[in-house]
Amino acid sequence: MIATMSSKGQVTFPKAIREQLKLEAGDKVEFTITEDGQLLVIPKTAPVKKLKGMLPKPAKAVSLAKMEAAIAKGAAE
Repeated sequence: MIATMSSKGQVTFPKAIREQLKLEAGDKVEFTITEDGQLLVIPKTAPVKKLKGMLPKPAKAVSLAKMEAAIAKGAAE
């Protein structure tokens, strides 16, 4: 894929690259040049942002008394 640099030194990542790297507006990327002159682009996205909504909401809090009652009931069975 080829992209063109603007007069301000900006390059737009092609859509296929953004999708592959899961990049969104505001995400950061790290540029590294290897010893043999290759450019590496490493996404530095905030992991919390990507995890939001993946885990279920925690259950409602239970009082200590209810926990003890459930333990006692289970032990009696």
